[in-house]
Amino acid sequence: MSTNIEIIPVAGRIGAEIRGVRLAADLPAESIAAVRAALLKHKVIFFRGQNHLDDLQQEQLTPIFGGKPVAHPTSIPKVGSESKVILELDSNHGGRADSWHTDVTFVEAYPRASILRGVKIPAAGGDTVWANTAAAYDNLPVHLRELADKLWAVHSNEYDYAIRKGTPTEAELKHYAQFSSTVYETEHPVVHVHPETGERSLILGHFVRNFVGYTKPDSAQLYNLFQSHITKLENTVRWRWQEGDVVVWDNRATQHYAINDYGDQHRVVRRVTVDGVAPVSVDGRRSFTRSTATKKQGQPEAVVA
Repeated sequence: MSTNIEIIPVAGRIGAEIRGVRLAADLPAESIAAVRAALLKHKVIFFRGQNHLDDLQQEQLTPIFGGKPVAHPTSIPKVGSESKVILELDSNHGGRADSWHTDVTFVEAYPRASILRGVKIPAAGGDTVWANTAAAYDNLPVHLRELADKLWAVHSNEYDYAIRKGTPTEAELKHYAQFSSTVYETEHPVVHVHPETGERSLILGHFVRNFVGYTKPDSAQLYNLFQSHITKLENTVRWRWQEGDVVVWDNRATQHYAINDYGDQHRVVRRVTVDGVAPVSVDGRRSFTRSTATKKQGQPEAVVA
């Protein structure tokens, strides 16, 4: 395997393409070190031409990024795959993640990283955009940083899907019903300290329900204020997919948005996530689960503290 690795920044504050690496579980130690360092520095890294990977081989990449593969807490893994944790996002079945989010923040120890592989890519459209939430924090006005340091937010996988998606299709409603089959509520600090870099980074995105101690109207205004800083163009990078691409992002320091501009063209990507730890606030407090509730016929059935 080649160790002649090239790391080419794609945008000024986030994103780098890595060349000279054929991804596999048995990468040389020096290659693993270079790839992991690039991920921490650039937040999202792009690999072209990884068509040799299948589902199981994709799952086996997780140790490169510091952890073990973990299944999505509610969505069903791809049926018939050798991998028991891979999540398929198929545009024909409601898998269009077209709102800003950090993956799975509705659980306490949400994934540290995500590994996404392009399987079926539209001829035009279907790009993904990532935002650097550490750069967003660093560039907040000082008084907003001080406010953010003190805020906590409730995250949940249950939200008004029709409002978020306009008029959802039947496939989208079915996708959401499975996604919210167990309802989670978790409190996270709005600002956490990255466990590897020490950077402060914002934890927001579309799973936020409200800020602790604030009404819903006030929470909405605060959310829009901070979210607008995260998604400033200066903090973002946009990737034009090709089949066989693999993209890995630090889920502790990014948000992302899959652009839904490809109509009825078919788009399929498959994701493996790497286990994480509960975030820690600037004053040392950890995120915690408020409740989980299993649904029956669309309604909460039982709550476990």
